[in-house]
Amino acid sequence: MTTRCGFVALIGEPNAGKSTLLNAMVGAKVSIVTHKVQTTRARIRGVALEGESQIVFVDTPGLFRPRRRLDRAMVAAAWSGAADADVVVLLIEAHRGLTDGVRAILDTLRERGSGQTVALAINKIDRVKSETLLALTQAMNETFPFSETFMISADKGYGVDDLRKWLAGALPEGPWLYPEDQLSDLPMRMIAAEMTREKLTLRLHQELPYQLTVETESWQERKDGSVRVDQMIYVARDGHKGILLGKGGETIKAISQAARAELEEFLGRKVHLFLQVKVRPNWLEEAERYSEMGLDFRDGNG
Repeated sequence: MTTRCGFVALIGEPNAGKSTLLNAMVGAKVSIVTHKVQTTRARIRGVALEGESQIVFVDTPGLFRPRRRLDRAMVAAAWSGAADADVVVLLIEAHRGLTDGVRAILDTLRERGSGQTVALAINKIDRVKSETLLALTQAMNETFPFSETFMISADKGYGVDDLRKWLAGALPEGPWLYPEDQLSDLPMRMIAAEMTREKLTLRLHQELPYQLTVETESWQERKDGSVRVDQMIYVARDGHKGILLGKGGETIKAISQAARAELEEFLGRKVHLFLQVKVRPNWLEEAERYSEMGLDFRDGNG
């Protein structure tokens, strides 16, 4: 049998469902999923197998109009991920349709004109009527020459298998890049940090989730098979630290318990998780923080 292997970039506006689709494709949680926008910061790779094909997914940050250095670095990472891919999948939301943001993404795809295979995935199809869906499909394909169009619900799993099978056949022939049982090429330290950041994002409100970052400072394997994980949460202001800790430390305790439980499920073993909070007013301007997120600090230049 001929093996195939290649990279598939999932692109779209923030909250289009890219991380949910990635996790559904891979069959495990490798990408942060919340109801808040702009939660994926780095290109997160997940690896899926379909027949004789190994599909390496790149879950890019949502494409939006950047305002801050971090925003600009995220958008640059998204387009870089798309440029390196064998196939690009543009994910749009069925109920939002052809928005200004989607038009801007299509304009950039046209400008880049790399001759790449670009597929369209219309997500959250359970939110609209079939006639709306058909009209949207027609409008999208009149706007851009997509190789294929899929109607899916990443959350409920509708159409995900069809998309994965098509992608498997669209990849170039070649040897697999990763071991059969590997789900992601992200280091475990980064996956652990992302899991904690997801719990912070779900628990906290308004702007705070975008003003913090999580780094895994140490990872110690223990003789009993468990692992000790020490993480640092950086926040921009003293007031943020108080919100994060909560009354009597109850907020940070709840976040730690939730992150530990998910990490234990992911690793299949006991985890001892220790969180600390540090105020660093200028962390958004520190190159080291960007490296830890898998972003290029220079991409944030105006």
